[in-house]
Amino acid sequence: MLRVEGLVVRYGAIEALKGCDLSVGAGAAVCLLGANGAGKTTLVRALAGWERPVAGTIELQGRDVTRLPPWERQRAGLGVVPEGGRVFGDLTVEENLRVSGRDADTRIGLELFPVLTERRTQRAGTLSGGERQMLSLARALAGRPRLLVIDEVSFGLMPRAVESIFGVLARLRDEGMSMLVIEQEEARALGLCARAYVLSQGAVQLEGPSGELAGSEALRAAYLGGAGSAAG
Repeated sequence: MLRVEGLVVRYGAIEALKGCDLSVGAGAAVCLLGANGAGKTTLVRALAGWERPVAGTIELQGRDVTRLPPWERQRAGLGVVPEGGRVFGDLTVEENLRVSGRDADTRIGLELFPVLTERRTQRAGTLSGGERQMLSLARALAGRPRLLVIDEVSFGLMPRAVESIFGVLARLRDEGMSMLVIEQEEARALGLCARAYVLSQGAVQLEGPSGELAGSEALRAAYLGGAGSAAG
């Protein structure tokens, strides 16, 4: 479903990604872990088309999308949930879902998050942080993606909201949605996904089955080695 090979992204003289490699199979849930500054959000931005890599390739369903603009990647089957639950604050919940594209299916997110149905005429800017994150995920799903890339979905949220969102992600996983989940909460991410990568200093330092990595010294060492070493 997704193949990333040798991806390099620079911010001026800073090399935020240094030849990053990873893949997500069809119907697979994969997590990407790493300390702050390891390069996780930079990778999300490159996958979404918001940052242009200076080297490497991004393939989606066998198609090279490395140079395609964001909207073309969406048409190719990519859905991105950015960190912080970004929504259009002046638009209602329903309007946010409709601007996801001309073929947007607004029912998907509303069925998964009943609270959004209750809030459908409410301005998104007045929602709680958890509700905004739910809406951000619902917007991505409205485009009927084949692959979801989810960046730090739990960041800054109350535990109850995190439980609700991860419950929906587990349901999507069980229904065969391909997912790349970027998280700092390693235990929750490893519990959701069957396979994991650990990013450190802009490159993948560790990968393997989630059950083998959970609580391992190798995982701890990769986290310590990546702290504050790269952008994003």
